[in-house]
Amino acid sequence: MALQELHRAAGRPSHRRVSDSIRDGSYPATVSHEGVRSTLKGLRTPRWETVESIVSFLAGSCRPPRDPDAEVARFLLLWREVKEGDAGALKSAREFVLAQSWGDDGGSWTPEMVAGVMINPFYAVELDPALTVRHAPLISEEEWVKVNLRVIEEHGAEFFLYALLRILKGEYVGEGGSPYGYQSPGQEMDADQAREAFDFTCDQIIRRLRAEPNLLARSIKAFHCDDSVDEEEHEEVLRAESDPSLMREVMTLSPETWPEVSEEAHWVIFIYLIKEGKTVGRPGLPPEQRFLITWRIPEPPDD
Repeated sequence: MALQELHRAAGRPSHRRVSDSIRDGSYPATVSHEGVRSTLKGLRTPRWETVESIVSFLAGSCRPPRDPDAEVARFLLLWREVKEGDAGALKSAREFVLAQSWGDDGGSWTPEMVAGVMINPFYAVELDPALTVRHAPLISEEEWVKVNLRVIEEHGAEFFLYALLRILKGEYVGEGGSPYGYQSPGQEMDADQAREAFDFTCDQIIRRLRAEPNLLARSIKAFHCDDSVDEEEHEEVLRAESDPSLMREVMTLSPETWPEVSEEAHWVIFIYLIKEGKTVGRPGLPPEQRFLITWRIPEPPDD
């Protein structure tokens, strides 16, 4: 029994000592020594305030001390399971919001995670491919509605709505598929998307080269001073720099000659100027909202 384990970890203080300490401290409720005894031995299911007071005191008496708030939160779920059955094991809507996650990090499925799978509309409808990966629904819309009516009946509309909002923001349960509104992190761009990203990046490079004539030289110096550069990438650049004709093409580049240089020169300039580029928006958005460039030399602030 969890309470008995906590009592042992606290050094088995007497029932009277626990009762007196709770009475003299700032606890939710006073508890007689007989109430402490019957609670620790599991002879009855007490009020929550009684359990909370005993747990708070015992947690602070452990060596090393345990966090009273964490222990109280742990015992609240256990008390609910005993008092209310399986439905009581689910966090309240407020607890769910404060937890900011579906469950613990131990890899075990929590009641909230099970509810999260049932609530996720991804499994019931084929969403617009501009929002998520293509997939076949696993259940019908009618089944999804019936399941979630039961979730609402048992756990309340407030919990359901907060859980649904969490899912719609991309915080979903499961490994397969992508959450609503997001592309799969490992999904590769198709040819059109790759071309769009390349063209946008080229436009931004030309814009900066035109506004900052010494940008390339400063970026080259910054690249070679950057300890975070991947070793393999650094070696590839060194090999490129050993090619006199390629480096002549790179160093004589101007915004006007950008379309005429080779792919190899483009690649070297990309590496020099750009620290990281990634897709952050869904297809259909303007390029400046879809693609994020992290420059090796940050852009100067606007005047």
